[in-house]
Amino acid sequence: MSRNAAPISHGSPGAPERGGAQKVTTARDWVAGARPRTLPAAVVPVVVGTAVAAADGSVIWWRSLYALVVALGIQIGTNYANDYADGVRGTDAERVGPVRMVAAGIAVPWEVKAASFCAFGVAGVAGLVLALATTPWLLVVGAACFAAGWFYSAGPRPYGHAGFGEIFVFVFFGLVAVIGTAYLSLGRITVLAVTAAIPVGLLATALLVVNNLRDIDSDRRAGKNTLAVRTGARATRWFYATCVVAAFALVVVVAFWRPVALIALLAVVPALAPLRRVLGGAEGRDLVTALAGTGMLQLAFGVLLAVGIAL
Repeated sequence: MSRNAAPISHGSPGAPERGGAQKVTTARDWVAGARPRTLPAAVVPVVVGTAVAAADGSVIWWRSLYALVVALGIQIGTNYANDYADGVRGTDAERVGPVRMVAAGIAVPWEVKAASFCAFGVAGVAGLVLALATTPWLLVVGAACFAAGWFYSAGPRPYGHAGFGEIFVFVFFGLVAVIGTAYLSLGRITVLAVTAAIPVGLLATALLVVNNLRDIDSDRRAGKNTLAVRTGARATRWFYATCVVAAFALVVVVAFWRPVALIALLAVVPALAPLRRVLGGAEGRDLVTALAGTGMLQLAFGVLLAVGIAL
């Protein structure tokens, strides 16, 4: 496949577990397969959780760094797992968006599966260190995170194909990640951590919502019953807008504890373009731009919120 081809995956249903790829897999392919546009969902909650720790006590910086490794490892592992599982099932046979490695024949399935396990493994080692330094209960939380990442699209009954992906994203990339990061330094759960985690989770959810909106037609044909497929495009567009608007509204709540957090409202500027695209009826490739814009919104919002909380 040409590197300049349009971002549409064409694969064959039931890709074999072993076999030759159509081309040599390069480092650039693996980076693209990790889906860098989704990584703000891993970075932002750790940054905000660290800011909460600074506001409510003090930061143990090496623990926040390890938390970032865990979050990125889980996100990348989940992305590779999604690529592998959907490629093998054939649900990526025709889709709009970034090229999937298995579906496009860029890498054979077992390689992508191994990459997923490697990413999870890195996260697991960092998580084990954190558990040994704090509480063994983190091992239970970590196991739940790994299970959520893998079974989103892999396993016999992937919950992402049944319309539950948004719930898990909100919980794990919002509540668990922000509260967990703050807990690593503080040793306790605070009201500020819980309050700040909710808007972060909402924007992580919005990222998945616009992704599923983009793929709604191909997912429907493939029998992948995401929430977008179940509720339809119109409801999905309004759900996206609700997540974004509610995240900004909750900044006002956070400001009761940390008034400077109101600077996060400045992120309304990068929010306007993806909101216009989604509510304006954009489809297909136009939603790829909205997805990228949502990632940038999440990053801008998270950084501003963290700065406001820490000051």
